[in-house]
Amino acid sequence: MERQWAGAGMLLAAAMGLAACASTGSHPSDGFPDPASATLAGGIYPNLDNLRAVAPGMSKDQLYHLLGRPHFHEGVFGVREWNYLFHLPGPGSDTSVCQFKISFDDAQRASATAWLPQSCAALLAKDPPKREIVEERVVSLSADASFAFASAELSNEGRKALDRIAAEAGAGVEQVRIVGHTDRIGDGAANEALSRRRADAVAAYLIGKGIPSAAVASEGRGEREPVAECADAPRAQLIACLAPNRRVEVSLRAISRK
Repeated sequence: MERQWAGAGMLLAAAMGLAACASTGSHPSDGFPDPASATLAGGIYPNLDNLRAVAPGMSKDQLYHLLGRPHFHEGVFGVREWNYLFHLPGPGSDTSVCQFKISFDDAQRASATAWLPQSCAALLAKDPPKREIVEERVVSLSADASFAFASAELSNEGRKALDRIAAEAGAGVEQVRIVGHTDRIGDGAANEALSRRRADAVAAYLIGKGIPSAAVASEGRGEREPVAECADAPRAQLIACLAPNRRVEVSLRAISRK
């Protein structure tokens, strides 16, 4: 009988010794293991999407598939927690060393998680998706100021106006539509042709300033879309009254993400 008790004592002592070997050092106030005792020295850079997928109720097999084996000597049977040592990206090019703990319930399912330091949890938050903002505007250029008389040659003032448009359009410009217009004075076919040449001249200038040619379209509509209606009058008065109709409209559509 004494021999049986002696044998049992030896087995108990051996079991306690194995448990001691399997245990890890821990921070006394937080229950996390000492990072220096990690089996993967220095930890790893985890897949962030996998880490975000960790959720209560997961089995150990599921967690192993997401995160790999624990980074500390957790024991073999009835293990109630897994601990990891991760490097997580912070603001800019910074990284943070973070400890991650998964606790298990009696059914060996994940029941809780914890971070050390707790601020590491915020590093997993995804940036909110950027909103797509579509901006549309129309700039009307006076043909009298922007072109030589009865010509599609741009004046200095016209080039300056287009320089401003090109600068404001920026890299986000998606579409530029240019439409030339004339007044009703003169031959209709000639007016149509002049409005088209002026629209083409504006398009060529903007493309030369860096706006992609694929984004630019131009056309002439002659006298068909007046914005000012004028009764017949002496020529000088009529020309002045119809001035708003002599124009080139530049419609810009740009997309920005904020």
